Amino acid sequence: MLHRIVAAFAIVVVATPLGATTPRENLVQVAFYPQDRTQALVAIGQIEADTRATLQRAPGDREARMVNAMATSYRAKLANNRADAIAARSMFEALVASNPRDPEAQVALGGWHVSSVVALGGLIARGALGARKSTGLEALDAAVRLGGGRAAFSAIAGLLRLQLDGGDPRAAQLIEAGACGATPTMLDRLMQRNAQRMAAILKRGDKAQIRRAASQLMPLGQLNA
Repeated sequence: MLHRIVAAFAIVVVATPLGATTPRENLVQVAFYPQDRTQALVAIGQIEADTRATLQRAPGDREARMVNAMATSYRAKLANNRADAIAARSMFEALVASNPRDPEAQVALGGWHVSSVVALGGLIARGALGARKSTGLEALDAAVRLGGGRAAFSAIAGLLRLQLDGGDPRAAQLIEAGACGATPTMLDRLMQRNAQRMAAILKRGDKAQIRRAASQLMPLGQLNA
């Protein structure tokens, strides 16, 4: 079953992908405008190289640490690589430990746990990766609580919950919040759009379709349609 292992949908939080110049902006482009899996992996490799170079110069650079962790998580997902998935979890845990009030770190860690459980089931995800649904949901709740009403955190939390349970009432509330939340960044605008799409799908009440759409509306979801 380990070949099915995926990493979390790590979350990027700023900037337009158009004319991307920074590693974070490039990661946004990979997440929402991928051409194909092979090209996405090449782009992720470059992002990892760029952020590693920054960390060699400035080991405490939080921006580089976060983007590097997200890139590692994306690569783990696309390549079905267990070692990368575990490495990404450790990076996210370190970021949360260094600043528990950072909603970006919390949503990334929560996404890692929930996505792993969705992919493998609770027992296998725990045994193979140390992933736990309860830990993931707790981190997602923290991200929403700390996120200042931003659309992205509510939308991401709602979509991840719907992948677990297409009839989750808390998820439906989060999707509604994401559909009308604050949009200070490109990610917020992209995820608000996806939350609005999800809200329309929820009205149909088809749980299988809801779970499928929830996966496809997440970053990298187009590559897993």
